[in-house]
Amino acid sequence: MTARPRRSEREQLELFRALPSDLAPRDAQDLMAYPFFSLSKSHRVEPIDFRAGEIAIRVEAVPEHGMATIWDADILIWAASQIVEARDNGFRTSRLIATTPYEILTFIGRGTGARDYRRLRAALDRLQSTTVATTLRQPPTNPRSRNEPNSVAPATGRRMHRFSWINEWTERADAFGNPDGIELIVPDWFYKAVLDEALVLTIDRAYFGLTGGIERWLYRIVRKHGGRQKRGWRFDFRHLYVKSGSLSPFKRFAFELRAIIQRQPLPGYSLFLEIEAGGRTLLAFEPAPCGQDVEAVVLSGTRTIVPSGTDPSCYREPKPHLTSSAQSENRPLNLESNKESNFCRGAPSGENRSPTGRKEDEHGRQTAFSKRDDDAAAASNLPARNDSGGAS
Repeated sequence: MTARPRRSEREQLELFRALPSDLAPRDAQDLMAYPFFSLSKSHRVEPIDFRAGEIAIRVEAVPEHGMATIWDADILIWAASQIVEARDNGFRTSRLIATTPYEILTFIGRGTGARDYRRLRAALDRLQSTTVATTLRQPPTNPRSRNEPNSVAPATGRRMHRFSWINEWTERADAFGNPDGIELIVPDWFYKAVLDEALVLTIDRAYFGLTGGIERWLYRIVRKHGGRQKRGWRFDFRHLYVKSGSLSPFKRFAFELRAIIQRQPLPGYSLFLEIEAGGRTLLAFEPAPCGQDVEAVVLSGTRTIVPSGTDPSCYREPKPHLTSSAQSENRPLNLESNKESNFCRGAPSGENRSPTGRKEDEHGRQTAFSKRDDDAAAASNLPARNDSGGAS
């Protein structure tokens, strides 16, 4: 009896042809809440090394292509939207997806010129060459293995899962050798997260119009943690800095956050700056009210300025503020169900650095929630709901 030949991964996967691109954008919550991508379009090879309690994430890139950026992640948003829509409509899905570059580019709001097609290929290369090792959604390790030296998993208490954002991708051709689209295989870690309804959130299509890397990352953070709560959520500036994985100095990062608060570019949410009595700077956000603000003074169509009864004149540029709210008091802490947003309280200041030269500081990243926050949560007793399915 002869042994049956083992099928390749491509043969084991059933081909899933993508649906039309007019779908609601969706993304996995894990990708929205943690630093998985570079926030800059510049060529980055420095790894991202993030730890918080039992959560460990390490993202590595190769010098040839560099690390996948948050703009490259638009392709994963497209893939997640396709898989969810097909599943909801009763179609069979798989990790192997057949599509055309045109479908991807039009979905993520890009052009369809030759330059855009070259950029798409470069993005696919970065997604395929970037590797991720994480303990997210992994079972705990064997307690006996915690004493093993030189192991990341025992330190975090969970097993590691290593993958690339795209296992492989190829350009298809018809019988005459003409281009006939592309095929790509998404990793099992990503595919399972998309199929789990509790791990997927719909995002605003205006997200694709955000041009800044920090703006895009901040929207994903806000969408994941904010939900539709009236009181919104709050984050410490330094915690956001650590969670971003940005290589910029903290002062530059804080400056860009303040500029984003002034511009208010995030669709569906309003941003506010809060400063505690102790001097700690917080970013607060809440769902934006329906409708748009009307200018205090408008032109009536005549040659002269016709005031509406309020000041100032419509020709006078308003002074920019860090908040559009008249509220003068800080919002109550959401520490009971959002401890993660403030776990850096009292942590020493510093910059995000590459693992090179990081020895004892590495253990400092494995931060437990501050006892001070727990005491504040018990005293305030102000729980907040998260519509994304539990505490963040």
